[in-house]
Amino acid sequence: MAIILALIIRFYLFVPIMVDGVSMMPTLRDGDRVIINRFDKIERFDVIVFREGKTDYIKRVIGLPGDEIEYRSDVLYVNGKRYEEPYLDTYRKKMKEGYLTENYSTKEMLKDGKVPKDTYFVLGDNRRASRDSRIVGPISKSKVLGTAPLSYWPIDNAKIIK
Repeated sequence: MAIILALIIRFYLFVPIMVDGVSMMPTLRDGDRVIINRFDKIERFDVIVFREGKTDYIKRVIGLPGDEIEYRSDVLYVNGKRYEEPYLDTYRKKMKEGYLTENYSTKEMLKDGKVPKDTYFVLGDNRRASRDSRIVGPISKSKVLGTAPLSYWPIDNAKIIK
């Protein structure tokens, strides 16, 4: 019974996955391992894992359905309201010139200027090295595997992901 319960938890509730690439640095590094929670409600700024073809990607949710997203001078505005992104502070401090997030607006890139129904607008924390919704468009809810609330390996990067 214990083995069956462990398998159910492992394959259906909390699924481990390895980060592949640098698009989520400094929050997550290449080779980090995270747990996917398949049942968490997805909210703005959650880190999610989604599948595109046979590949799993990990990104941060910036826009929810119906949101209008804009970046001006490295500042995020959602529906006209300014939002802080403290998870980007480490990279911003290292910037010698330019912006971490180039100017962008869903008004210019998406039909009706808003994140469509049943999709999310996602970005990698390493904005200069991330293939995300600015390039591929919003991500369908049906492709989302779940949230990634916890990094557990390597041990020196184990943490609750914020």
